[in-house]
Amino acid sequence: MKTVCLIGKPNVGKSSIFNRLIKEKKAIIMDTPGITRDRLYGVVNYNDKSFYLIDTGGISLENGDFDKDILMQAELAIDEADIILFVVDGLEELDKTDHYIKDLLHKQTKEVIVVVNKLDNSKRMDNIYNFYELGFSKVMGVSAEHNLGFKELLDEITNDLPEDVIDDNKTLKFCVVGRPNVGKSSLINALLNEERTIVSDVAGTTRDAIDTTFKYNHEEFTVIDTAGMRKKGRIYENVEKYSLIRSLKAIDRSDVCVIVINAEEGIIEHDKHIISYCLDAGKGIVVCVNKWDTVKNPDQDIKHWQELIKYELKFIPYAKVVFLSALTKKRINTLMPEIISAYENNKKEVKTSVLNNIIMDAVSLHQPPSYKGKRLKIYFVHQVDNKPPKFELQVNDKKLVHFSYERYLENQLRDNIDFSGTPIILQFKNKGE
Repeated sequence: MKTVCLIGKPNVGKSSIFNRLIKEKKAIIMDTPGITRDRLYGVVNYNDKSFYLIDTGGISLENGDFDKDILMQAELAIDEADIILFVVDGLEELDKTDHYIKDLLHKQTKEVIVVVNKLDNSKRMDNIYNFYELGFSKVMGVSAEHNLGFKELLDEITNDLPEDVIDDNKTLKFCVVGRPNVGKSSLINALLNEERTIVSDVAGTTRDAIDTTFKYNHEEFTVIDTAGMRKKGRIYENVEKYSLIRSLKAIDRSDVCVIVINAEEGIIEHDKHIISYCLDAGKGIVVCVNKWDTVKNPDQDIKHWQELIKYELKFIPYAKVVFLSALTKKRINTLMPEIISAYENNKKEVKTSVLNNIIMDAVSLHQPPSYKGKRLKIYFVHQVDNKPPKFELQVNDKKLVHFSYERYLENQLRDNIDFSGTPIILQFKNKGE
């Protein structure tokens, strides 16, 4: 898929445009405890076509100088993008910041569309002609607040994009993602050298990602390496946030995500960011604590790490967890069985009769709380999708579903069916809806 990024000053409406465009991407986990969500990336689906979308911080000129970190992040986003949306405020005159961004973009060979925001009526739409002075041939007016002009904008963005193609390859694909220097490449090398045959090395469809097909227990698997997350040539400081786009592309093409964590450093916020994208994509999840050879007391420390994961990653209590050393290959044999198990659970299908028995037993054990004299009633449950498993529950009034009761029902399903290593989705619909 192609990548589109939003560039512009603060307060021109980039985030509002971002939210309008990704409205078709429904996150599996919403307001989940334990994740500080910073929605910089999304996938936009429109008329059987899809593209990645990057949001960036507002480029501002203060005290005669630009915020270097924000400017660096914008440059990284531009470098990743195929199409740039230069967002300007349709109610204000162009200023020196707009002209600076204009000069920055004219140095690129990328396609640029000037998106004039806040044009919510025909009189204001006449202002659009003032913005051709920026020197770009494509200028389009929108109103993020009133949801105007987005069909035309999406038509323009997706004009040359191919329609989404369903991948019929049945080989299990898994990606190895994580922060730089946690040992992703070493882990892949250890896997491939562990008495296994490499079938082929094929350049992946994403920049700096390599698809390698290998055999394990006489079955073929494909691993996607995302180790090349640092920009070649000039090395940027603190670019992990924006290098996520490459991981996002690899996540999108995978069945299972192996999130590598450095045993020497512990779990940090950026690890949670990476996991949150795997959750949003609905993939199987394996947490791999690497560099276990550096741990002095493995028996004691494994208990400490299990408690740490339980606390820091409480939003994925079902995740598969392995402790290994890619360098010494100690415990490397524990990884592939957990990847396969996460994949099997991610694509699992459950009989309707089994689902209804579990949910009805759960309701009889613990009635839903009443709200203003009304109580939630669940009539019927069935599975509507997999990868990840999605269940539809027909109810009397979905507004009566409290998040704590939804969590209770999910836990009951997990207690009776092995869904370890995968998110599951509960979808409530009014009867007859």
